[in-house]
Amino acid sequence: MRDRLAASDPGLLRLTAGLRTVTAIALTLAVLAALRVPVPHLVAGAMAAMVSTFAIREKSRAQQAVTLALGLPVALASVSLGALLNQRVVVGDLFFVVLIFAAVYGRRFGDRGTALGLIGFQIYFLSLFVHATTAVLPALYGVICVAFACSALARFVLLSQTPAGTLDRLRRAFRARLAQLIAVQAELLDAGPDAVDKVLEELRAATARLHETALMIQGRLEDGTSDPAVARLLQRRIADAEIASERLGLLLLTARSAERTDTLTLHLPGAHLPSGGSLPVRDEATAALRRDLQALRLLMLRPVGEARGTALAHLRNRLLGYREEDNLPKASPAVQDVFRGLGEAARAALGLRVALDGAQDESDDSPATTRSREELDAEDAAIGAGEEREAEKAEPTGLRRPTTRAAVQVAVGSSLAIAGGELLSSHRWYWAVLTCWIVFINTASTGEILVKGYRRLLGTVLGVVAGIGLAGLVGHHTWTAFALVLVFVFAMFYTAPLSYTLMSFFVTAALGLLYTLLNTYSLSVLVLRVEETALGAACGVIAAAVVLPIHTDRRTNELLVEVLDRLAGVARAAVDQLSGGAGADLVEQARELDQALADLRAAIDPLTHPITPLRSRRDTARYVVALLETCAYHARSLAATAELLPTHPSIAADPRLSGACARMLRNIEAIAAHVADPRSAAAIETGPSIASMLEPGTLRTPRYGRVTDRVLRHLQRLDEAVSGLARPLGVPRPGADAGSGAGAKVKQVT
Repeated sequence: MRDRLAASDPGLLRLTAGLRTVTAIALTLAVLAALRVPVPHLVAGAMAAMVSTFAIREKSRAQQAVTLALGLPVALASVSLGALLNQRVVVGDLFFVVLIFAAVYGRRFGDRGTALGLIGFQIYFLSLFVHATTAVLPALYGVICVAFACSALARFVLLSQTPAGTLDRLRRAFRARLAQLIAVQAELLDAGPDAVDKVLEELRAATARLHETALMIQGRLEDGTSDPAVARLLQRRIADAEIASERLGLLLLTARSAERTDTLTLHLPGAHLPSGGSLPVRDEATAALRRDLQALRLLMLRPVGEARGTALAHLRNRLLGYREEDNLPKASPAVQDVFRGLGEAARAALGLRVALDGAQDESDDSPATTRSREELDAEDAAIGAGEEREAEKAEPTGLRRPTTRAAVQVAVGSSLAIAGGELLSSHRWYWAVLTCWIVFINTASTGEILVKGYRRLLGTVLGVVAGIGLAGLVGHHTWTAFALVLVFVFAMFYTAPLSYTLMSFFVTAALGLLYTLLNTYSLSVLVLRVEETALGAACGVIAAAVVLPIHTDRRTNELLVEVLDRLAGVARAAVDQLSGGAGADLVEQARELDQALADLRAAIDPLTHPITPLRSRRDTARYVVALLETCAYHARSLAATAELLPTHPSIAADPRLSGACARMLRNIEAIAAHVADPRSAAAIETGPSIASMLEPGTLRTPRYGRVTDRVLRHLQRLDEAVSGLARPLGVPRPGADAGSGAGAKVKQVT
């Protein structure tokens, strides 16, 4: 159960965020109840505690403390202005718009600017919600101070979270997800014809979850490790383990198939295993494979403190022996490849264990294990001697700066929301402004704002229904209502990264209970909440579409070009190194490619959402991203193999690779040029396969020790995937009509 929890919530980040916020609110309520403050002040304290806890996102405890200390005077000033301007409609509305602009613009100053802007906005909103006046300001000052103090107690004492501790939990999550992936791979051995498609879908999901955790670890390495060299080492070992496990899955798919599985389709929607392919259940090699997959899962899952003894050393030695061609069973070449893949995965597990847990007892090592340790030590030394590569990007200025553009858009949208909200209700118009504000958070295009507004409206409608029922059940039982509010707050933070609709549902249900506590609950109030939410979402979409718009096609085109540029960079650097050229920080470049692809995947969400009416466009967008995921996998594998060259004793560079891959690299650049400018004359080149340009017969009779044999399949699949991108993106081919090729505009994809 611990492993499953760690895998479902990597680093326990969602659990910690929910518990910390609930603890801060509960402490605030306990202190204020002991002081016998009225119920409206209890509500204000609970909201202030929630804001002061979730607004602060910095990783360092010292930075968090400074931001929390600065947030208190900001909160006091905000509630003071809210109380003073509450009855001055025009001046108050103008100030609210200025405050919203400043809060969004503050995001350009990093996490601290974002937190202070959020605190200022939310506390001003709080003053409107509880109808603060100048007469109650001294009491509200005390309530806010108590809330901030309880937030500090929850953050720094009761639920303390350090960057190193978070990184450690993320590493445990990585182990757990790695073990889950291997368990699914083991299921693939015995899956019958009816179950194989389901297992293949589980394999894709487990691979995606592992990749997600690897990216999360990358984001925490700098703050959670002692020095940059340690961070680079951990990054390399995490990448090795991820690539080795994913490659093992592809080798298993190949072995299961009656003919070689087309790994190009691994990431594609609806892809399935060719029918009729299976491993014989009673085959001796299959039984050994099943046994060794369980052994690998055990080695991946157990930390060094729980993995001592001769028995586990024997398992490790046996698996690593497959790398040296020791004890390979008599089986088909495809099945033997799986055992070799087991050896590579065991080596990755060994490197991961040494990097995460330190030195181990080596007394039971076999010669194969000793050689693997020597290789890892040599790689560690090479990584430690390297220097970090820093890339400088020109920052946009003026209205082209994302924070400035978003601040102007949200200010215009909020002005519309205030005007429309006042027409709906002169007392609760601020709900429309809150929705308009929220739909702009973490969005970068009109389509993203539209989808977020739709999800918030749907969650609000469902929450209103729940609020009606709960308000009737709770009645005037104050502490029962507060207990339910705490449950909903925890659920809100725990589900926020998973589903914006669910988060909106829990927020609205909690607000229904707060209205009950303030004795302002009625069906008409909750219906008004839905109307104001719809109005705020509509104002946000209108502002995003009219004021300095960033259309979804433009945004996705920019991100697509970035992905292709990073793909070309990784592939070129890897091929150069595999051909005998100078080394580069390939793992870091591969991670930058992964991050760019993750950004693209998030940006196309409006295009792939179920409500989109453009079905063919949705399918094309999914297909393009799936092909890019395939490209990224093979590029990662090439990068990992290239970094083995300086230290691996049994492989050497092959200068033929550079010439054989030149066409593929030019094709990636041509596709990027066409996406950036559909009028570009760039066209992809066709010709013989990479395999045919190298030594004939390499795929049929692999010699495992040569670098060419290791990378040829990755190069071939990458070449095929790049060529596959040309058609949906409308890139012309030689001999094709350039005009018709350009007719499939990138807009139709993005």
